[in-house]
Amino acid sequence: MSVSANGYGKSQANLLGGEVAGDTFAVDFLSDTIKVALVASGYTPNLDTHETFADITNEVSGTGYTAGGAALASKTITYTPAASWGTAWAATTAYNVGDIVRKVSSNGHLYRCVVAGTSGGSEPAFPTVSGQTVTDSGVTWAEIGRGVTQIDAADPSWSSATISGIRYAVIYKSTGTAGTSPLLWLIDFGADQMVTAGTFTIVLAALGIETFSRP
Repeated sequence: MSVSANGYGKSQANLLGGEVAGDTFAVDFLSDTIKVALVASGYTPNLDTHETFADITNEVSGTGYTAGGAALASKTITYTPAASWGTAWAATTAYNVGDIVRKVSSNGHLYRCVVAGTSGGSEPAFPTVSGQTVTDSGVTWAEIGRGVTQIDAADPSWSSATISGIRYAVIYKSTGTAGTSPLLWLIDFGADQMVTAGTFTIVLAALGIETFSRP
């Protein structure tokens, strides 16, 4: 399944260097060791108060899984301005919440689908004011800025694995010490997952682990 991630409350601050100069929890996504751990439903996420891997409970165990999880590979951070965004609006097309498009003839702005549905037969009058929305038949678009920064990595996987009760994946910077390893993102599978003598793969969202827009 393709899954989206939710950021822990302080993750953006830590990705920008932390809340104070020289913050211990500062993260350099490209050069630091970023891991993804699998966690069972006994963990109760709190995106506001949980800050380090020491706050994570009920990590899974099983064949093919190592405590602490696996390191993310092929990490990237990419900025794309609106005019270069590859997906242009299309008529009578089904869109999902989170999809991002530009006008057919770019106006320098991008638009995120905030109500899923099928677009109309002709392009709507897309707004250019930050945050404004427009209804497009069954779709509602919101103006999100002049470009998008995408944080992404290769889909993590565990081969020859037998693991049960996988409810969450937690992405974090690993320092080797749980109490100093800041949390970044949480993926909720919605229900327990399992794998038996096979490969468990997390298919990250097509737009990446997280996207930031520029006003």
